[in-house]
Amino acid sequence: MNMCSKCYKDMLVKQEQADLAATSIGSLVNGNVGIRPVVATAANVQAGEVEAVAVSTEPSTGSSSSKVSEEVKEITRPKRCTSCRKRVGLTGFNCKCGNTFCSTHRYSDKHDCPFDYRTAGQDAIAKANPVVKAEKLDKI
Repeated sequence: MNMCSKCYKDMLVKQEQADLAATSIGSLVNGNVGIRPVVATAANVQAGEVEAVAVSTEPSTGSSSSKVSEEVKEITRPKRCTSCRKRVGLTGFNCKCGNTFCSTHRYSDKHDCPFDYRTAGQDAIAKANPVVKAEKLDKI
């Protein structure tokens, strides 16, 4: 086909879009034209007050894709320093407390880190150096 990788990917995307459009038009022509949205109203009468509630039910085909796109948007928001809210992008420093900081606030004393480095260090030393006790020897 003599296409570069970019042109080939673009051609595949266009074909998928054309196939999707053809199937959606076909489904509209075949069966979904007769379906109309249903509107129901309910009235609650209490001491002369009337409250009308309208409920609309429509077949929702894009609700699952919209939820996925909302989740993606939440994940891809720009990273900011937890202390000064400065944008850090790829240069952010992840602290042991679980937050991201800029170059100014990356040290634990600069951002009042709640992580206890002392006990973490003591635990690491205790695991690395187990207590060794020799067996008692019988004296002659």
